[in-house]
Amino acid sequence: MQRDSPRIVGTKPPPGKGFVRRKRRNAFKARDDRVEKRRPPTTRPPARTMPRILLLGCADMLPTLDARGDWTAASAPLPDSQSAWQHATRDADVCVVDAARLEPSAVASLCARPDAPALVALSCFDDQARAQALLAAGCADVLALPLSEEAIAQALAKALRTRELARENRALRDALSGTGSYGGLLTRDPTLLGVFQTLRSVADTRACVLFEGESGTGKTELARAVHRQSARAAGPFVELNCGALPESLLEAELFGHARGAFTGAARDREGRFEAADRGTLFLDEIATASPGLQVKLLRVLESGQLERVGESRTRSVDVRLLCATNRPLLEEVRAGRFREDLYFRIHVVALRVPPLRERRGDVALLAAHYLARFRALHGRGPGELDAEALALLARHDWPGNVRELAHLLERAVLLCGGARLTLADAAALLPRGDATAPGAERDDAPPLGPLKQAMAIPERRFLLRALEACGGNRERAAELLGINRATLFHKLRRHGIRKSA
Repeated sequence: MQRDSPRIVGTKPPPGKGFVRRKRRNAFKARDDRVEKRRPPTTRPPARTMPRILLLGCADMLPTLDARGDWTAASAPLPDSQSAWQHATRDADVCVVDAARLEPSAVASLCARPDAPALVALSCFDDQARAQALLAAGCADVLALPLSEEAIAQALAKALRTRELARENRALRDALSGTGSYGGLLTRDPTLLGVFQTLRSVADTRACVLFEGESGTGKTELARAVHRQSARAAGPFVELNCGALPESLLEAELFGHARGAFTGAARDREGRFEAADRGTLFLDEIATASPGLQVKLLRVLESGQLERVGESRTRSVDVRLLCATNRPLLEEVRAGRFREDLYFRIHVVALRVPPLRERRGDVALLAAHYLARFRALHGRGPGELDAEALALLARHDWPGNVRELAHLLERAVLLCGGARLTLADAAALLPRGDATAPGAERDDAPPLGPLKQAMAIPERRFLLRALEACGGNRERAAELLGINRATLFHKLRRHGIRKSA
């Protein structure tokens, strides 16, 4: 019989393999937490605002320009449509592009925007006629290749100065004419001019800004403009519509998730807060956030720390938050649907963006602006409005606000012939029943009967009107009506409204 080996009294048995593995895992986790932990957001220096140079189809020049340190340079593929052009260049100060890929009509359309970047075209051939056409259309400069590094830098510096002078001249003309612009929005309304002035004074701070106003009033454009004029302009601008996602997905979209956190989470994924680190996060329709999500939002805003869904590790972020809502948030607080402490945390600078029906004097200004913009974009359509057509547009209530007006003017450019938009054209473009004088009675009221049956007729008309105001986009129509997409889809099926309607 084998005897056990003697053991010295007072000693412990050697640890098992499980103990060693746990100890090693805990040591690695502690090391990872130390590496992940960052300085508090309040101690981080703000990013320096620098001009942004965008190279379209000229990626080979990126190392040369990016090494100078006078600006931030980025490259992107050449856009293949006018809308892609406007989206790609909206945050740039100067765009460098091959002259052979530019058309004067495209240049004119891009330069028609109040916040358009300066365009510098590069040409491999000495084509004076094409160069003159591009300059006449709005290009800041047309350069013949090859060029030295210093010559390109001087041309870009000149384009930046030209753009800044043009911006100052436009601001001076606007001041003299009583017109103001901010983020591509135009107005002569004193209330909205006051909003613009407040945004200019707080843009370069860390303050949270809350935009309150109806859908289509331009809250997103104002938020982008605040980011561009802030010290975080070189950082990312990330936006999320809280009402566009169900509650089960919204938390993971905001804070990210770990692999296996829920069905379908096949890999680790960062959320919008982490994606906006050292930049700006814009949360639209924040009033739709659930009470549980509001608690987590408040914690991130106060501490700058978060945990991904399904993960216990704490991460730090440095994010400036901008919010928007189409509901009066104070009423949501009084009704108990929105936390009071979160309300006061995001209510640092609260601005109400007035709807278009409260500033009817802007209809003529905006109509002329959008008509010229879409005429240059599509190369067709009327260039002016008759006084009668303008008066009819000014009487319309514009439930879709500036977005609805812009869509109507684009349809006018595409569908109406002639050099001027007439009263008949405008009446045909407006929804049925809105081309009459204000206060006119309608004689097509439904007969008396069951209330549900009687209400179906105006409800169907209202749904069609919302779809038309949003260009057929059902998600935006649901947002405009203040209902979720499932409810809208159910109502459309019930009323027999097909997708082509």
